[in-house]
Amino acid sequence: MSSNGELQLKKAGLKVTSPRVKILEILKNPDNQHISAEDVYKILLEKNEEIGLATVYRVLNQFDDAGIVTRHHFEGGRSVFELSAKDHHDHLVCLNCGHVFEFEDDLIEQRQLKVAAENNIKLTNHSLYLYGECKNVGSCEHNVNGDD
Repeated sequence: MSSNGELQLKKAGLKVTSPRVKILEILKNPDNQHISAEDVYKILLEKNEEIGLATVYRVLNQFDDAGIVTRHHFEGGRSVFELSAKDHHDHLVCLNCGHVFEFEDDLIEQRQLKVAAENNIKLTNHSLYLYGECKNVGSCEHNVNGDD
């Protein structure tokens, strides 16, 4: 584990433990953004790590409380996690395959600020989730369900 990850845990007030270090390593992989606790657990199993699912949930909750990760509750009732150190972005979620696309749009951001100002509200935080369906589910490169 890089000393950067250990430093990140210490700055968050968390003791550096093997499960925390290994889970943080998984979360730092760009392919593992918007990952569920179950998927983190599966990766650990593939690496022959003996870390239980309950421990994965506990560590992710601790990371969320410490501001290391952001928890998202997308449609379907499943929580997914991504590292918090990223710049602000919004999400587009496919209801067919479950893939999450990140996007940034200055026009949307400006419009949200305008709507808040028109209603005499100073925005302190916001999140935008857009839901839709892949236009062609059968050929969707993200569809792991094999739906047609």
